[in-house]
Amino acid sequence: MSIIKFFTITGEYITLGQFLKEESFISSGGQAKFYLQDNPVTLNGELEQRRGKKIFANDRLLVNGQEYEFRQED
Repeated sequence: MSIIKFFTITGEYITLGQFLKEESFISSGGQAKFYLQDNPVTLNGELEQRRGKKIFANDRLLVNGQEYEFRQED
């Protein structure tokens, strides 16, 4: 059983590349493309490889065995 981490979105959405950088999976936005080629990432159960993919509140993301649920900032 894995623990779900919650991630708060401050705007309307966050891109997958921005999220990967924010959570320190990558150190720069330019690395997102290569990270996604080498590491399976699923968004709402579907494999996702687009670094510009928009992630909204209530989306679920699985990265490196860790599941994240996104929430909107109040």
